[in-house]
Amino acid sequence: MTLEKKVISFIEKHNLIPAGGKVVVGVSGGADSVCLLHILNRYKKRLHIRLHAAHLNHQLRGAESDTDAEYVSDLALQLGLTLTTGWADVRAYQREKRCGLEEAAREVRYSFLAGVAGGFGANRIAVGHTRDDHTETVLMHLIRGTGTSGLRGLEPRSEMMVEGRKLEVVRPLLAITRQEAIDYCQKHQLRPRMDSSNLSLAFFRNRIRLELLPLLRKYNPNFDEAIWRLSQITGDEVSFLQEQACQLWTEVSKEQNGAVYLDKTKISVLPQALQRQLVRLAVFHLLGDVKDIEAEHIEAMLNLIPKTGKRLNLPRGLVFATEYEQLILKTGEDIPCPLPPLVGEFQLNTPGETILPGWRVVAEVSQNRGAIGNDDFVACFDFNKTGTQLLVRTRRPGDRFQPLGMGELKKLQDFMVDAKIPRLWRDYVPLVCSPEQILWVVGWRIDDRVKVAEATEEVLRLEFERL
Repeated sequence: MTLEKKVISFIEKHNLIPAGGKVVVGVSGGADSVCLLHILNRYKKRLHIRLHAAHLNHQLRGAESDTDAEYVSDLALQLGLTLTTGWADVRAYQREKRCGLEEAAREVRYSFLAGVAGGFGANRIAVGHTRDDHTETVLMHLIRGTGTSGLRGLEPRSEMMVEGRKLEVVRPLLAITRQEAIDYCQKHQLRPRMDSSNLSLAFFRNRIRLELLPLLRKYNPNFDEAIWRLSQITGDEVSFLQEQACQLWTEVSKEQNGAVYLDKTKISVLPQALQRQLVRLAVFHLLGDVKDIEAEHIEAMLNLIPKTGKRLNLPRGLVFATEYEQLILKTGEDIPCPLPPLVGEFQLNTPGETILPGWRVVAEVSQNRGAIGNDDFVACFDFNKTGTQLLVRTRRPGDRFQPLGMGELKKLQDFMVDAKIPRLWRDYVPLVCSPEQILWVVGWRIDDRVKVAEATEEVLRLEFERL
């Protein structure tokens, strides 16, 4: 099979460009994008598509960038294609967004391509990523710490939200290698441009390409094929889980006032693989994509699902909070407090049961030193150190206690800040106190001085249950 037929077959297999469609082709002037433009132009009648070329001058390489733009303009003219050329100050954008240069260039480029697509009436953007780019992307994800979704690497077709506009990005050259694209350009005397920045080890992707990949290919000459196969298998499995999550979505979620609410009880009994997909889906429904939400953020949210009254700050202003019956994902600070208001002081029946406003508290005393709490609202203490004169109240100015694991007293205010307890929640947090000290910041930490130890003879177990 010739290279051209390999690319066209890949396009048809994955339905990348429907007949009659309009396509904007991003052309940098390098071998990959020049190869893509040339092949699509040769086969546009067979595919029944209309093409428009687009080139963005990133203004990062001075005269070299200007020459790239001139080359692409001449190429489009030779091929009889319309072309839109743009200019962008990527470094200024980088300073404004405080991001890496590669990320800034990518965001600026896709914003430009989205604008060109809108003007041309196209809903597809074709880019020249090859199988090599796919391998590099998977390795970058692995090194940074990815979940299964990151192992999919570059997909033949993916949706992207750019400035509120949904676009399909298609990658027809994933069927071929970078060297095949270079060979194609030489065969057809296209003389593509060489980007000197591709040789700079200052960029993470270049270090992967120039240093790591040659080493890995010594261990396995078919390493790229192995990565591609892994990505295909992972993609199939992730797609299945995503379908399952979508089928469950209406049953476990609701969207209201710019927030996503998930049914905690229903989600808690699902396999973690589905929990991950549902949490990612919640982010997608809220933001339109999952950009900057990494595997570590997903796992952090999953770890909080069994807990109550917890809050997690995430990238892009997202906040994930846990209540008794639901999980909340939204932007902004105004996450409602899941704790009921508690005004006054209340004596605890120790042992016994006590009903407080919004709470039921059960106190049990036993000789079981192995007793532990099974969630944040259960705690165990050395009964000889706590005594029986216990009360529940909320915080007061000047409160201090010695958090478990610390060797000295700490201001309660400072502890709440360090524990990331939202400001609006702090006056609702119950405190279990003896006449001498705070014993437990309920839902967060007990005092180190009353913990169960080897010498403990009797254990006091307290459980707070929301009414």
